[in-house]
Amino acid sequence: MLRWIDIIKFAKYSNPEPPRRVRKSEAEWQAQLTPAQFGVLRQQATEPPYRNAYCRTYEPGVYACAGCGSLLFAALAKYRAISGWPSFTQPLTKNAVRYAFDDSHQMQRVEVRYNSCEGHLGHVFPDGPEPSGLRYCLNSVSLTHLGQASG
Repeated sequence: MLRWIDIIKFAKYSNPEPPRRVRKSEAEWQAQLTPAQFGVLRQQATEPPYRNAYCRTYEPGVYACAGCGSLLFAALAKYRAISGWPSFTQPLTKNAVRYAFDDSHQMQRVEVRYNSCEGHLGHVFPDGPEPSGLRYCLNSVSLTHLGQASG
């Protein structure tokens, strides 16, 4: 189980190696993704709170990257954070996501990207529920819900 200290170490020193690498040009990403997905995944935009696809969805299954389709989070790790965006406590595997310090918008945060395609997902915070204490606050458009696959 990942904890906040693990996230800080990954962001500061070195992220785990991804399970695979997906490389595409920005033109290829733009052709594949919707404008909203491209804005979030490739340009680090943020979708509006509370008016997104997975904010209030708690169906069984798994969530995958909307860019490359790789599995990211189990629906069992999703919880009601009342943040306006879907929130999770843990990724499926420790190498599913990568972390980077983000001091944009006069805030100090840790950005979460999918490790394989480096698409922006959102941010992680140390104010989630126990036992991990983590809150992965993610953009719905960066995710695809895959029904009852395995979560």
